[in-house]
Amino acid sequence: MKKIFYWLAITAFFAFSLANAQEALFGAQEIVSPEIHADQTVTFRFFAPNADSVQITGDFLPTMKIDTRFGKMDVPKTTKLTKDEKGVWSFTSEPLKPELYSYSFMVDGLKTTDPNNPFLIRDVASVTNIFIAGGDQADLYRVKDIPHGTVAKRWYDSPGLGLDRRLSIYTPPGYEKSNEKYPVLYLLHGAGGDEEAWMSLGRTSQILDNLIAAGKAKPMIVVMPNGNVSQDAAPGEGSDGFYKPVFMAPRTMEGSYEANFMDIIKFVEGNYRVKANKENRAIAGLSMGGFHSMHISRYFPNTFDYVGLFSAAIMPREDATAKVYSNIDGTLKAQKDNGYKLYWIAIGKSDFLYKANEDYRKKLDDMGMKYIYRESDGGHIWRNWRVYLSEFAPMLF
Repeated sequence: MKKIFYWLAITAFFAFSLANAQEALFGAQEIVSPEIHADQTVTFRFFAPNADSVQITGDFLPTMKIDTRFGKMDVPKTTKLTKDEKGVWSFTSEPLKPELYSYSFMVDGLKTTDPNNPFLIRDVASVTNIFIAGGDQADLYRVKDIPHGTVAKRWYDSPGLGLDRRLSIYTPPGYEKSNEKYPVLYLLHGAGGDEEAWMSLGRTSQILDNLIAAGKAKPMIVVMPNGNVSQDAAPGEGSDGFYKPVFMAPRTMEGSYEANFMDIIKFVEGNYRVKANKENRAIAGLSMGGFHSMHISRYFPNTFDYVGLFSAAIMPREDATAKVYSNIDGTLKAQKDNGYKLYWIAIGKSDFLYKANEDYRKKLDDMGMKYIYRESDGGHIWRNWRVYLSEFAPMLF
């Protein structure tokens, strides 16, 4: 009798669970958001029958300038959604140019993500939804039916920093089945980022896959380290566990990372089939990563033949007292005298770092150090940095 009761209880439990699972699967309201139309307009929808106000903000909307501790910066405006008789709020955009866009909702003043769009990215501590309006440049950000590279998360020993640290590394299509040696691009993130940033926000693997498949870039390895020396890995991926990411982690721009960058190169060249010489090494980075790239490449002036500074945070810093920041002019001259194949500087016209980059270019001009300069529209945004990577990579090796 007890066995019969036990099996009846088990059967009832599974029946209840199945019913609830089916309800979750089939009972949910069918809302499509975002819906990309043939004319490249996009409709966003949010079900909130009891809300008084629903708004949307995203980088597809016009911008406004706000004051920050870094100066005036462009941020997207907000716009209101309209509520229908079923409690669904909606908004349809103007036709959008091809691009990867991000957005969030605000429901009665509370910022939230789109429950009907499971595709999310994290930038520092903010989580937003994304979508792609296809065509032109944006097609580089899509996954296509082409050969794909491999992305691994690896831990390397950094004797100089006294801990094991994590990095992301992209190997090109066919790496595992070949005996070929490859050139290496060291690609550095900005403040608030980590070894995940260039992959999730920068679409690095999609860009490289598509450029290589089109014959526009040579197959290469791309190494994306964590530039925050107080972290062994991205928040939630390292020994500190789960915590709220911050924009400027401790010890982020105080010289230790730059001075010990050879630990990363040693690991890569000891564990991957690479062409281990100056002619086959490139370094580039955005914002703080541009700051790091500038200082690493001149501190080790005979190490990289290719340097890319994307919206580089080249600003005077009161805490920049480490040895790596000394004798800047002398090490730049050594870098110049050793020769290099490409020194590439790119920035947006409304970037808050524009003047700092202008001053740095004057320094290079005064010392006769050659570079290529790329100026774009827009400010300090991932939209620019993805473009810069897609333009920089084809010029390498």
